[in-house]
Amino acid sequence: MAESKIPLIAIVGPTASGKTSLAVAVCKALGGEAVSCDSMQIYKGMDIATAKPTDEETQGVPHHLIGFAEPDEVFSVAKYCETAKEIISDIHSRGKRAVLVGGTGLYYSSLVDNIEFLPEETDFEYREMLRKRAEKEGAQTLLDELAEVDPEAASRLHPNNLGRVIRALEIYHTTGKTITDQNKQSRNAASPFETVAICLDARDRQFLYDRINKRVDVMLETGLVEEAKAFYENPLGRTAKQAIGYKELNPYFAGEKPLDECIENLKMQTRRYAKRQLTWFRRDERMNFIYIDDYTCFDDMLRAALNIIEGK
Repeated sequence: MAESKIPLIAIVGPTASGKTSLAVAVCKALGGEAVSCDSMQIYKGMDIATAKPTDEETQGVPHHLIGFAEPDEVFSVAKYCETAKEIISDIHSRGKRAVLVGGTGLYYSSLVDNIEFLPEETDFEYREMLRKRAEKEGAQTLLDELAEVDPEAASRLHPNNLGRVIRALEIYHTTGKTITDQNKQSRNAASPFETVAICLDARDRQFLYDRINKRVDVMLETGLVEEAKAFYENPLGRTAKQAIGYKELNPYFAGEKPLDECIENLKMQTRRYAKRQLTWFRRDERMNFIYIDDYTCFDDMLRAALNIIEGK
């Protein structure tokens, strides 16, 4: 007899779309616990820039995979999936509903599609050489090189996502196979989850962009500059320095640009990131969409989400 799958609810979407609020409400309605699907919220201390949910926002709902890794720790997609599977299984074993919430498309797809990653090959010397080249020649140079050997992976990445560009080049360097080929070979095992996925979107793009701009303003009011400066001055915070919200402020700390100009760039880069997030999730034909600008009442949006989850 085939083993039954674990039911999984996923609430994904772009930054500032209201994923946390909806996930918390769904958890409270269905007896659930939240599991973060955010590649930066996993790190300690990166609270404001990554919009980690506060105690007030979580309303007592347990949230897993938030703030547990050191900022200088290399935490791969494979490690995330391994850890998330264990947590989701534990939640299910306790009779609770697991609610995956976040906006990192690669983490989401790799988890719910049960990508089986090959044993990781690392070449720290090669990796460091690429980082130094990126500093001198620009990240776009590395992305262009990746496009020559793995155009599919390159098309999904942005120069700002330097860590993943380097990782893709490193995999090709150490194994002779592209990360795209490895992923295709890995899509063999059935997923252990029966997933109902909801993506928050906006019919009016400017509606979402206004929310993003407001989100950045609130981050600045609550200490984003001070948080970013602490990581800028910390030699161990290499991963953190690449996070949106930090790297855009680095020119200000270096005395190269005024703060206002860096803030405007931060808002622009965050809007661009939201666009890439939506592009990722819209490719998934199984995704159910809720358009946040269709609702003036949160309870109505929650009811729509619960109807999707319950198959109504």
